[in-house]
Amino acid sequence: MARTQWLRAAVLGANDGLVSIASLTVGVGAVNQSAKAMLVSGLAGLVAGACSMAIGEFVSVHAQYDIEVAEMERRRRGSGSEEGVRGEESLPSPMLAAGASALAFALGAVLPLLAGGFIRSWSVRVGAVCAVSSMGLAGFGAAGAVLGGADIWKPALRVLGGGWLAMLVTYAVLRIFGLLFNMQVS
Repeated sequence: MARTQWLRAAVLGANDGLVSIASLTVGVGAVNQSAKAMLVSGLAGLVAGACSMAIGEFVSVHAQYDIEVAEMERRRRGSGSEEGVRGEESLPSPMLAAGASALAFALGAVLPLLAGGFIRSWSVRVGAVCAVSSMGLAGFGAAGAVLGGADIWKPALRVLGGGWLAMLVTYAVLRIFGLLFNMQVS
């Protein structure tokens, strides 16, 4: 896989980890103000999300690998020679893709966990998660723009807005359910 594709995948994976875990921890905060509950749910989300990203990337890249191997075999049979046929060393690595995706997700997910996981005060904790996540989101948006050779402001604001929307929707849905079904968990 080309360097820019790996970097793009890493930025997207890290952004996914950041948005998922920030939204999860803020959402849990809507029904439970305990720092422990926020940290445990965030850690569970980090592990589950990293595993999910790794498995999804492995399956996806392995499917691409299988298609390319089959195409190479067709070319070899059709030409009767090895000339002009790309070697297996140029094929994508499903394991490498899976590892990179899981690592990127986990690195993004660590930001909101470290920002709020150990702060006692609920309002300060949620504020810290939102502030650090906002900086991370804008940074990931800017990094994606730099990789694509674009102006950084619009992508940074777009990623920031998307992350805020995800956190707001998660908080609102859980808060509404918490109020409707008396789900204040201790």
